[in-house]
Amino acid sequence: MIRHIVFFSVPDREDLQTVREGLAILTGIPHARHLEIGTSAKSDLFDNSVDLVVYGEFDDEVALAAYRAHPLYQESISIVKPLRELRIAADYETEGAVVSGGE
Repeated sequence: MIRHIVFFSVPDREDLQTVREGLAILTGIPHARHLEIGTSAKSDLFDNSVDLVVYGEFDDEVALAAYRAHPLYQESISIVKPLRELRIAADYETEGAVVSGGE
């Protein structure tokens, strides 16, 4: 399984809801096993620059690629990109992850 995590910052507070709604479009894409859009609690002790998070789980690279190729993905980008500042993304295979309990 692949986990897909993307962090966004939105410099203008007035745009935060618009960006969240733009990211919520992604939940209509059928290729994810699970997809969440969350607002940061801003509770980190060192850095609170992240405003929104996209968290997704995909069966494999094919499913992730299909997600990115879906028309709703482009629709979301067209809304979010002009309003966001920071965008940091990471994808990783869960099979190679270090997990608690040494599994």
